[in-house]
Amino acid sequence: MGRIAAIVFDLDGTLYTSRGLAGEIHRVACLALALQLGTGVDDAEERLAATKRAITSRTGREATLSAACEALGCDIRALHRYLAAEIVPEPFLQRDERVIAMLDRMSKACGLHVYTNNNIPLARKIMTAIGVEPFIGKLFTIEYMWRSKPDRTALEGIYSIIGAGPGECLFVGDRYDVDLRLPEEMGSRVYLTKTIDELLQMEEFVARVSGDIKGGN
Repeated sequence: MGRIAAIVFDLDGTLYTSRGLAGEIHRVACLALALQLGTGVDDAEERLAATKRAITSRTGREATLSAACEALGCDIRALHRYLAAEIVPEPFLQRDERVIAMLDRMSKACGLHVYTNNNIPLARKIMTAIGVEPFIGKLFTIEYMWRSKPDRTALEGIYSIIGAGPGECLFVGDRYDVDLRLPEEMGSRVYLTKTIDELLQMEEFVARVSGDIKGGN
């Protein structure tokens, strides 16, 4: 493998971290599921957790909200309409100028994109609030094919749209099973990050493996 032509970032938990927003998304998702299931919020939350555990037990991999919603027989499009309408992310977020500066530098050397199971309205609000939107080329959300990641068909389409083969791409995410396992199996390089400090170290990783992007402070 040589030069990295494109970097595909997960959004939530990767380009920013916020326990407050993660909790708010979970809270509102449980409200949405309760409405669809015709049950109380506590029951919906318990059924969501049980379904995630069942998926993980069956597959050996982390389960996503979207996958659990579908397994419960719920309408994923209605779920995301509710999330987009009810969640106000800005109070939970703040800009990190270190991340913005890093993306600014890296965007001059390769294409930067975002691939998230979030929806378009909420993803754009988040990206604007944390200051990263100017550096992102393509945004792939749940509305893209309505196939939540990990999904091979969706990934094949992403490679085609951004014009880079698997070997030319680096995928960056905070959940290996969801964000990184499949791209790695398809031939892409991957970078697991759990904190913003780990995210900032990615620039040095890219410089080492690609040889044409210089790290910065």
